[in-house]
Amino acid sequence: MSQTPPPPSAPPRQQPPVRGRGTRRPAPVRPWEEGPRRDAEATRFIPRTPGVPMGSRWPVADPDVLRPYDALATQVMPRIADAPLVRPKPGSTAEQEAVKAEDTSIAKASGRMAIATLTSRITGFAWKIMLAAAAGLGVVNDSYTVANSLPLIVNELLLGGVLTSIVVPLLVRSQDDPDGGEAYTQRLLTMAITVLGIGTVLSTIGAPWITKVLMDDKGHANLELATAFAYLILPGLLFYGLFAVLSGILNAKQIFGPGQWAPVVNNLVIIVTIALYVVVPGDPTIDPLKMSDPKLLVLGGGTLVAMVVQALYLIPALRKSGFRFKWRWGIDDRLKEFGSLALWILAYVAVSQIGNIVNTRVLTQGAPGGVTIFSNAWLLFQLPYGVIGVSLLTAIMPRMSRSAADGDHKKLVADLSYASRLSTLTMLPISAVMVIAGSSIGVALFTVGKGSLDSAERLGEALAVSAFGLLPYALMLLQMRVFYAMKDSRTPTVIMIVMTVVRIPLLFLAGGILSPENVVIGVMMVNSLGYMVAAVMGQVWLWVQLGNLRSRRVIGVILFTVFASALGVAAAWIVGMLVPSAFGATAQAWAKLILQGIVGLGVSFGVLMALKIPELDPVTRRITRLIKRG
Repeated sequence: MSQTPPPPSAPPRQQPPVRGRGTRRPAPVRPWEEGPRRDAEATRFIPRTPGVPMGSRWPVADPDVLRPYDALATQVMPRIADAPLVRPKPGSTAEQEAVKAEDTSIAKASGRMAIATLTSRITGFAWKIMLAAAAGLGVVNDSYTVANSLPLIVNELLLGGVLTSIVVPLLVRSQDDPDGGEAYTQRLLTMAITVLGIGTVLSTIGAPWITKVLMDDKGHANLELATAFAYLILPGLLFYGLFAVLSGILNAKQIFGPGQWAPVVNNLVIIVTIALYVVVPGDPTIDPLKMSDPKLLVLGGGTLVAMVVQALYLIPALRKSGFRFKWRWGIDDRLKEFGSLALWILAYVAVSQIGNIVNTRVLTQGAPGGVTIFSNAWLLFQLPYGVIGVSLLTAIMPRMSRSAADGDHKKLVADLSYASRLSTLTMLPISAVMVIAGSSIGVALFTVGKGSLDSAERLGEALAVSAFGLLPYALMLLQMRVFYAMKDSRTPTVIMIVMTVVRIPLLFLAGGILSPENVVIGVMMVNSLGYMVAAVMGQVWLWVQLGNLRSRRVIGVILFTVFASALGVAAAWIVGMLVPSAFGATAQAWAKLILQGIVGLGVSFGVLMALKIPELDPVTRRITRLIKRG
């Protein structure tokens, strides 16, 4: 791209040293940038290569949580790189309009991804509730849940962590190749299909051994039934991993819709599968000699079909983009450069999976339904972050990565501080409401059909006692983002090792001293404690690396939010006491859930607005304008 000369009236300026192919553009002041800028005329170097910087994603238990970050980073960076070279005068109308246009673009992209994420979460949660109603929260659901988690675990160990953290960002860089990155993409896809294909065959053959690693055959879960489901579901590993690779290729080409909506298609197929499960005759049996039951075949086979459809859904968009696949063997030189980084990523994934295996084995030692209750409670636990946190924080993530790439630690700390405060303001009131309304949430959602009241109450109690870990969970993911943006893959792995070392003894302790019915409650609490340990470690480590993290202001926001949330909890408790018990357990739970949610969150955020917390100013102004219009 040719450089545009400055306007005649602009005085000559000393050009900053060029560190590579790129463009210079202004870095407009954002609300989260605290304090005056040192040099209003300063320009920043933005890499010319479009796409996400290193560390655009990192391995977590739920990959869907962070997918919107990757898509937005890939979408925004090319626009920044292609921005005009002429800087308007600071504070000028042109700069204000440019800033407004950029914010509007980011907001629209965030909104589209938030809609897709919300739809995916809703449909995913819908089939979980349907399955609980159709099969109950017992042995059958436990066995299916364990088998359904196997493709994710094996994929992460084979390819997932390295693919999402290292390989996919290189797809964007390869677009500067003479062929537009087609050869690199073909080589990557060939490698992925080969690795996934071999892994699929071996894991399917070894299904009995894999399920035995995850499940304790001396516990209340049924190993034979889980193995039968695993034989049907594990072949989907190939398509599960292929979906991740194809999504990365489309994102590199700035095509985001199909990858965002494919999980929704997956969920819809499973919803249809569960509907068929209800109408076909028979029932999954725990007798290993009768594993050909139609219900078992429908549920396991339908889940496999959902994985296949999710991957195939992306192929039309890929062909429309102009990409054509052909087998191309060999390892690209660019991949070799990141060998040490890949080793740390693999270590991170391996350690996290060890923790997950122990987690599952302890759950199978408890009462029947423990695995399913934990799975659904975990889904509810991270739902606020997956929907609200992602949509609110998406816009700031590319800025943090750019600041880290530029070595601008002051700006990185400002962005980190703002994101931490925003996480506090959104997550703490919700976690407080979860504490008071946890039991109502479980009973309201999981007493339909074959769902028992006792199991639903345990699910709600598990959610309530672990809700304190929601904010540490959000902060941990934010800190991991910063580390990977600084191309530091070792520190997250060390933090994961420490967190796992803390979790495993506590998990075994929970399984040993708690009654079988309460094991799942103890496991949920241990996981939240692990997030607290990781968040504290991450904060200390960032302080060592970056210096002053402006923690005083973050702590101030935390204290204000705790005060507001306490008032919200008190108001929600009073409202819950007013709901009569004559409604019946389920109806009473729904009434409490709705009233406590509205009152608790309303009071909490109302108090925060009354305290005039600066981070809530945009929301306050918007509400004020709506009231005046009304």
